[in-house]
Amino acid sequence: MRPFSPFSIKTKLGTLVVVSVFITTGLLLVALRTDTELRFITVFSVIASMLITQFVAHGLTAPLDEMTRVARAISHGDFTRRVRGAGRRDELGDLASTINLMADDLEAVDRHRRELVANVSHELRTPIAALRAVLENVVDGVSEADPETMRTALKQTERLGRLVGTLLDLSRVDNGVVPLRARRFEVWPYLSGVLKEAGLAAAGRPGLASGSGGHTRNDVHLHLDVFPSGLTAYADAERLHQVVANLIDNAVKHSPALGRVTVRARAGEAPGSLALEVVDEGPGIPEAERHRVFERFNRGSANSGEGGDGGTGLGLAIARWAVELHGGRIRVAESARGCRILVTLPGAPQAPH
Repeated sequence: MRPFSPFSIKTKLGTLVVVSVFITTGLLLVALRTDTELRFITVFSVIASMLITQFVAHGLTAPLDEMTRVARAISHGDFTRRVRGAGRRDELGDLASTINLMADDLEAVDRHRRELVANVSHELRTPIAALRAVLENVVDGVSEADPETMRTALKQTERLGRLVGTLLDLSRVDNGVVPLRARRFEVWPYLSGVLKEAGLAAAGRPGLASGSGGHTRNDVHLHLDVFPSGLTAYADAERLHQVVANLIDNAVKHSPALGRVTVRARAGEAPGSLALEVVDEGPGIPEAERHRVFERFNRGSANSGEGGDGGTGLGLAIARWAVELHGGRIRVAESARGCRILVTLPGAPQAPH
């Protein structure tokens, strides 16, 4: 319920009634003392009441007319219009503030929608154009359908598949249809398996391409650091796999030649919680961009333009979603060198005492 305000509409209407009564009463007293005819007093009181009512009504209806115009413009897709008078200390001021807030939200949603369409179109255009060029060369006889050519086509097809799969994941996230199947497991063997699937074994030998981002580098050493060795975690293994795989993939892409990526796991501050770090030796993330690195399609200044790695900028957004699904937190932490992403998971919910 809205708190009482001395300038509320109820107060203004009540004041209008009181003033009208006082005017009428005053004129009646004047009529009794001066022997003025009652009909003149009635006419004067009606005119005075109408003038006061008209003045108050104009102050109430003018903002409503403006709100109607702004709401109509918003309904036609113009989200730039705003209602004046949001600073009024009455119900109309509250309504103006609410309409402006709604317009801000709709404008942000519309902007994100436009950016999503533009970014998805851009991401799809590149592999489709490359795949089309390869197939046209084969059809026109410019190149043979040899294994190398087919591997090039397959690489672009796999990139398309990864992008579509990631977009489907985001669609499920937005629709809230992804359940959390948490269980307790040992951290060391679990992370060791994730590192091997990411493309490199803990000892540093070449492995398979990553299933998250598809990096092809085999010159970066992955190091696993878990303490204590019997550390356990309570989480959804599949969702946590998305987090670690995407963080490793991002770290490997930005690592220097013969660089090192460290995946470190420790017990968190709260009982049963887990603190997970992925640290690389790359250029790091500028402090001004750290709050945006987990936004969808954000690839950062170091990964944009012609020199980028072709990533979609969705990996870190997926990682943030999976962490928040657990009720945890992910952020860019301070690091003397490279980039350090810190993930904290709350662990199993505590039973009430």
